[in-house]
Amino acid sequence: MFRNSKPKAVVFDLDGLMFNTEDLYQDVGSELLRRRGKDFGADLVDAMMGRPADVSLQLMIEWHGLDSTVDQLAAETDEIFATLLDERLAVMPGLLPLLAKLEEAGLPKAIATSSGPDFVGKVLGKFDLARRFKFVLTCDDISHGKPHPEIYLLAARRFGFEPRELLVLEDSQNGCRSAIAAGTLTVAVPAGHSRRHDFSGAALIADSLADARLWALLGIEPASASAL
Repeated sequence: MFRNSKPKAVVFDLDGLMFNTEDLYQDVGSELLRRRGKDFGADLVDAMMGRPADVSLQLMIEWHGLDSTVDQLAAETDEIFATLLDERLAVMPGLLPLLAKLEEAGLPKAIATSSGPDFVGKVLGKFDLARRFKFVLTCDDISHGKPHPEIYLLAARRFGFEPRELLVLEDSQNGCRSAIAAGTLTVAVPAGHSRRHDFSGAALIADSLADARLWALLGIEPASASAL
């Protein structure tokens, strides 16, 4: 359901929303399980997506009855992911024009992600994006990860706004559940695997960050096709 008032701030998820990291994570998960003779099936991907890394890895262990610990899988994940980041990390379509338009309109923005601060700093640093956000919340800032609403309630407090005054952009079912439970205006921007997620309660399911309906909801003018 659309609201009449323009949002006062915008909160971005990071993985799969700003960057193609969800695709990379699927490759990492596939390699972790290949080494153990297991498959990284779609149902497990869905269960893990949008959750903090330690929770996701524990799910993987329980799903397949692995002997590995979370710490062991985390170390392997870091090793595999490092090579993928250098070779394949990219911003999602429409991100940079959207950031520019939000800045032009004077709408403050933040990031609320299930990833850890070291990883987030590395990813944002590759594109010099950290300076463009008022603040960044990571899994280290909260006690309960998505789909719990804590991270978006905290974002509202940091902005000094009511949750309903925030527009949240999420790509996964767990992320949207978190934002909706917090009472924010939630827009799903699925990509790849998450296109089959359940986004019940979202105000809009956008085709991408360049979707004109999203820009209208934000009260900003769509960018030209050449800028996307």
